Amino acid sequence: MINATRVEVKRGKNESATSLIRRFSRRASGLGIVRMMRNKRYYDRPRSKNVEHKRALISLDRREKYHELVKLGKIDPAARTKGRGR
Repeated sequence: MINATRVEVKRGKNESATSLIRRFSRRASGLGIVRMMRNKRYYDRPRSKNVEHKRALISLDRREKYHELVKLGKIDPAARTKGRGR
């Protein structure tokens, strides 16, 4: 790991092990270390330019079809929900 950030926590006099662990995890999450490690957990290969271009064209086509259906009155945009449950 190239950009490593060290988190060091020393135990206080009357501090329990659980509070020490809680303090460590709070510090690590505050620095964004936990999020960074979770992102690095699996390698995600970067997509090629052709694949990105094809995906962009597909999304443009879908968007155009949606707007066309809205204009024709077949879809009510007010009834659209925010999340899709993903």
